[in-house]
This record gives sequence, structure tokens and C-alpha cells, in this order.
Amino acid sequence: MPRALELAASQPWLMLPDALDNLLTIADRMGDPGALESKTGIRLENSRTVSVRNGVAIIPVVGPVFRYANLFTEISGATSTQVLATDLQSALDDPNIKSIILNIDSPGGVAAGINELADQIHAGRARKSIVAYVGGTGASAAYWLASAASEIVIDETALLGSIGVVVEAVVEGEASSGRKRYQIVSRNAPNKRLDMATEEGRAKVGETVDAMGEVFVAKVARNLGVASDAVPAMGDFGGLRVGAAAVESGLAHRLGSLEGLITELAKPAATQPRTFTMTTVNSTAQLREALAAGTDPNTIEIAQASQSELETARTQASTQAVTAGRLIYEIDALGMKRVINGVDQLAAERSALGL
Repeated sequence: MPRALELAASQPWLMLPDALDNLLTIADRMGDPGALESKTGIRLENSRTVSVRNGVAIIPVVGPVFRYANLFTEISGATSTQVLATDLQSALDDPNIKSIILNIDSPGGVAAGINELADQIHAGRARKSIVAYVGGTGASAAYWLASAASEIVIDETALLGSIGVVVEAVVEGEASSGRKRYQIVSRNAPNKRLDMATEEGRAKVGETVDAMGEVFVAKVARNLGVASDAVPAMGDFGGLRVGAAAVESGLAHRLGSLEGLITELAKPAATQPRTFTMTTVNSTAQLREALAAGTDPNTIEIAQASQSELETARTQASTQAVTAGRLIYEIDALGMKRVINGVDQLAAERSALGL
């Protein structure tokens, strides 16, 4: 017997029979793994539920979903969106985490908090790959969360869907003691205490349910990148689809296993070859301009001269060489002339002195 069931069954409870039955059912299934993970990971720092394997963070979304941590989440295997939000943020902020898996096996839960968490998941996938894996059930609120991930992977026997909102009310008759209960509502708020025993009361509540249902459908459509009017049929109008049928209808992207998904996401990303844009220069001036502009020297290539350009360069070089030779000859001749003149002048001066 699971520890949670043993604890729940051994305590007196002050609650409606149906609610207690639900709690005991939840507690009884705590030990049943929704998806088989053959290896254990290490706990992610600053998280309540996240385990890590080879850079992949695995966040469990198991059992009914409530907004805040409570008795159900502590002993009955339920999930708190408050805890999920903080754990998801820890995984997103950790530089050692490459990918995130939402390991889902949940029938859904309360509507409050689901939209906020789904938006956080949707925004987070721009930072890291977030994959929803459904190994058991991903229904209603749980599917809303799954749809916000980058991808949905489902086991062949898992269930997806139940896209819709339900409100349940219990109408009780007068107490056997004969006592009656009255509620007086101010004139400005006739809809504050609706009588669910009347058609009008149920219709008014139906308006609220429909409004929430429209938000649900619109967000699923955004998350999956489909038109809103296509979502009800994809989900079999509030029904559930199994494995391959869920993939075929567009509720999931592909079939797979949790272990296979962890192995896939843990693989190092393939190294993409670097591409360069080469800059061609035709002169020293252009080379200097390119370097001054910050161009990588490894991407600069010198233009190959054509045959005609080479011939022209050779001719110019030859001409310049002849010119240079003449210039050197003239300089030498001028120098010799200056030397001779200097000698003649010196001889004249010596003669004048009688030397």
C-alpha cells in the first residue's frame, strides 16, 4: 500500500464522501509511474521536484493540478502550479541545463493558475527547448500546459485532449431537521447567488464556462500554431485521443518514450560549419580601407590579375627600370663633374699661392 494511501486511510476525515473517494484514489496511484524512466537523475539546485540527467531537466506534472501547494500536493501525488512555475524558472536560469522535459501524467485540475503557467512555458521555449512528454494522461488543464511546450511527444497508449471547461454543482434538499437556509443578496448583484436548480441559473453559469472555454481554445491554438476553429475537432470536441490518433489529429507531434527523449535531448548539438563572406581587394589602398573597417583579415583575398594586366605591369616596370638607370647615370655624371671642378679649383688656388 502506498504511504500516502496508508496515511489517508488511517485518519478521520470531515469531507464529502465523493471528495474523500477522489483523494483515496489519488493516493492509491502515487506509486504508479506514468512514464518509465530507467535511470535516476540528480536534484536540480533551488527546485522542489526537478531531476537532471546529462543537461536535461525533467519536471514531473503528475496527478490533479492545484494552484497552491496543499494537502493534496503533499501526500496525494498532486501538482501545484506555484511549485511548477518556480521549478521551471530554476531550470531556465541554470546555465548547465540545455533542455527541459515536462513529464506529464495528469487528468487536469483547477483552472486558476493554468493560463499563467502555460504562458511562462510558451515564453520559456524561446530560451531553451521545452518538450512535453505524456506517458499516461494529458487531459484538460494538463493538455493546456503540454500545448505550450516546443513539442509534444506521446506514448502509444497515452491519452490526450479533454479540451474544455467543467463546473459541477451539488444541489441539496432541505435538511432533515427542518431547518432552512436563506441568503439575501443586494439588488445590484442578482447573479451573485445563482440558483443552480433553475434553468436560468444554469444558463448564467454556462456563460462563464463558455468564456473560459474560449480562452482555453484560443491559447491552445496559439501554442500549436493552428486556427482556433480547428481546435475542437482536433480534440474530438472535448474527448480524448490515444497515441497515434492524437498525433494524426495534431494534438501531439510524434510518438516516443521518455528514455528515448532524454537520450535524444542529451546529445550534443551538431557543429555547424562556419561560413565566411570573402572581401576582394585590388590594391593596397583597398586593403587598408578593408582593415580600417574592421574586416577579418582571414576573409580578405587579393584579386588575381589578368594576363593583360600582368603584361602592362611588366612593361611599366621595365620602363621604370630604364628611367631609374638613366637617373642613376645622370646623378653619377653630375657628381663626377662636381669632383673635377673641385680639383681644378683647388689647383688654381695652389698656383696663386705659389705652391
